[in-house]
Amino acid sequence: MIDFLVIGGGIAGASAAARLSDLGSVTLLEREEALAYHASGRSAAMFEETYGKPSTVVLNRASKDWHLNVNGSRDLPRGMMLLGQEGNELAFTTDMVSMQLRRLTLGEAAELFPIVDPNRVTQVGYHEDAWDIDTDAAIQRFIRHMRGNGGTVVTRADVSTIEKTPQGWRVSAGEDYEARQIINAAGAWADQIAQLAGVSPLGLQPMRRSMARVAAPDGHDVARWPMLFGPGENWYAKPDAGAVLISPADEEPVVPMDAWAVDMVLAEGIARYEEHVTTPVQRMIANWAGLRTFAPDRCLAIGASERDGFWWCAGQGGYGFQTAPAACQLLADLVANRVPELDKDTVLSLSPQRFSTN
Repeated sequence: MIDFLVIGGGIAGASAAARLSDLGSVTLLEREEALAYHASGRSAAMFEETYGKPSTVVLNRASKDWHLNVNGSRDLPRGMMLLGQEGNELAFTTDMVSMQLRRLTLGEAAELFPIVDPNRVTQVGYHEDAWDIDTDAAIQRFIRHMRGNGGTVVTRADVSTIEKTPQGWRVSAGEDYEARQIINAAGAWADQIAQLAGVSPLGLQPMRRSMARVAAPDGHDVARWPMLFGPGENWYAKPDAGAVLISPADEEPVVPMDAWAVDMVLAEGIARYEEHVTTPVQRMIANWAGLRTFAPDRCLAIGASERDGFWWCAGQGGYGFQTAPAACQLLADLVANRVPELDKDTVLSLSPQRFSTN
C-alpha cells in the first residue's frame, strides 16, 4: 500500500512527489515515456515574482529563495523589457504598475536590446529582477529528492480506472496500484482524472501556447538580451542558446492533447515582434506548442477535493515552474494537517473548494 500516488509527471507532480516523500511512500505515474513531456517540457520559463494573479504572486515570492539559492537561477540573470507603441498607452501603463517596472529611455533600452526600433517604439519599461529557470534542473532536483526518500517513478502509465476502497484508492494504469491518497497533478488531463475518481471537475481549460525558435539577428550576441513582451502580453520573445524564442502569446482553448503550433498563429506573433525591431526575422529553426491549463479564475488549485484522500495540484497555467516550490509546500502542509506557511486568505483563494456549488 502506497501512502501517496501522484498522477502526472510535470513540474506540479514532480514537486508534489518530492515534498510528500518526506511524509510517506510515494509513487509517481506519468502517461508518457518521459517526465515533463507536455507543458513543463515546452516552457520558456522565467522567474518574475510580480507575474500573475495576487495568489500567484504570493506563491512566486514564497518560491523565490528556492529558485535563486537552491536551483541556481541567480546565476541566470535575464531582466524583462516591456515595449510600447503609440495606441497602446493604457495597456502599457497597466503592465508598468502591475509588474512594478521602471521606465527606460530609448537610449537605455538600446543598450540592453540593440535592435529596438526608435521610430516605432515610444515607451519602454524594465525590471532587472527576472531570471531564467533551468527547467530540467528543477524537475531533476525534485525527482532526486523523491527517489532519495525511496519514491519511484513509473512512465507509460496511462490511468484507466480509479476506484475507492476501504483503505484508500485502487488505480489501474497498466497495472494496479493501491494508495491511501491520490494527488491529481495531471495538468491538462486533471479534470478527466477527477471524473475517473468520482470527483467533481473544476472546469479546467487547456490553452494552446505556440513558440517559434528563430535565428539570432546577424552579428548580434543575444545571450544577455532581456525577455521582451508587448503590453497586455500579446507577444513575447526570449533569447535561447544563441537563438531567439518568439511567441504570439496565444491562448486557444483546446481539448487535452499533444499540442502543435499553427503556422498562421506563429506568423502573427513573429509579425508583432518585428513591429518593434530594426532587424526582421530571417529564418525559423523550429516551432512547437504546449498547453497552459487554467482554472476558471486563472488561479492555481491546491488542496482537498470533496472525496477523502483525493487532492488537487492543478491549474498551474503559465506559472507552474515559478510557483512550484511554494505550491508543493502548501500541498504537503495541507496533507499533513499542518498550519500552512502561507497566509490564510491565499490558502483559501487557492483551495479547490472555491468552486463548490454546495
